[in-house]
Amino acid sequence: MEAVGQLTGGIAHDFNNMLAVIIGGLNLAQRRLDRGDTDIKRFMDGAMEGATRAAALTQRLLAFSRQQPLAPETVDGNKLVNGLTELLSRTLGERVQLETVLTPGLWKTLADPIQLENVIVNLAVNARDAMPDGGKLTIETGNANIDAEYAHDAEIPIGHYVMLAVSDTGSGMPAAVIAKAFDPFFTTKGVGKGTGLGLSQVFGFVRQSGGHVRIYSEVGHGTTIKIYLPRTFAEQPQAIPRRSAAMARGGNSSEIILVVEDEERVRNFSTEALRELGYTVIHADGGHAALAIIDGGQDVTLLFTDIVMPEMTGRQLADEAVKRLPRLRVVYTTGYTRNAVVHNGVIDPGTNFLPKPFGMDQLASKIREALDD
Repeated sequence: MEAVGQLTGGIAHDFNNMLAVIIGGLNLAQRRLDRGDTDIKRFMDGAMEGATRAAALTQRLLAFSRQQPLAPETVDGNKLVNGLTELLSRTLGERVQLETVLTPGLWKTLADPIQLENVIVNLAVNARDAMPDGGKLTIETGNANIDAEYAHDAEIPIGHYVMLAVSDTGSGMPAAVIAKAFDPFFTTKGVGKGTGLGLSQVFGFVRQSGGHVRIYSEVGHGTTIKIYLPRTFAEQPQAIPRRSAAMARGGNSSEIILVVEDEERVRNFSTEALRELGYTVIHADGGHAALAIIDGGQDVTLLFTDIVMPEMTGRQLADEAVKRLPRLRVVYTTGYTRNAVVHNGVIDPGTNFLPKPFGMDQLASKIREALDD
């Protein structure tokens, strides 16, 4: 119960701070607009920054709960670490010496490379903060055979694992801190210097990827954090270039999008955003209303629908709509994670899916991708 209280208290604290920035910025912008002053950019920028931070916090919470959307690929840990060295050198600063010890013939693992990079950077930044007077940071890779005793203790299967370790020569952690290090919102840093979600995010990602993470530390001598990810024998398929958000072009009036969303504010945003991108947009507040529009003879190029709605789910709506319009493209959206809706059989793996919250760039990219596929 203490951990639950710490988690909910930390969420409330951080979200309230972010909401204060958002609401305050919008209130100031509204007051200026009411008196005819259009110089509100800095207030809107502040509100957007607060909203972006809130979205990032949600992703960290999903990582801790092992429900974040992952895109696992066959990963060469040595190549991944080599690709990060320049970024890490700039991030760590001149007072921290970076060393990599990469094992030749390293096994491959199946993991989300973007999230794994985030984990390494996260651990490296924590290590830097533990060495305020400078020191040495070592990133090491290796092949590991996990025996029955370790596997039982770590609650992972016996077998072959790829090991990634980040070590520092910093202040180290006492046993009491190590015991709580993976707890959400637990931090030894000062106010404003850390959310306390970094290591819990690492823990959640590693466990969601089928692995294990362990801390070895001694006060006054430094810390090593070792990550073990399962070995894979799968070959990496040829990557298919995907259109980036920055490259995503808009649409034209001949492309008709039907937006179906029971939450009015989200529906209004999606409708206006898609119109801004050049599409012809019609909308409905639920599945039955959407089907009535189609049955009335309205042509539709793409259906953009929420998944979780009363009376008829987005999947049920899409199935019925495609029967009527066989060439219809479909993009789903929801506040739940892809893993959750796929696991529960709501949508199929590989389906076009845009998680909430999303902005104009993400919306433009996903809609264009679905139409051009």
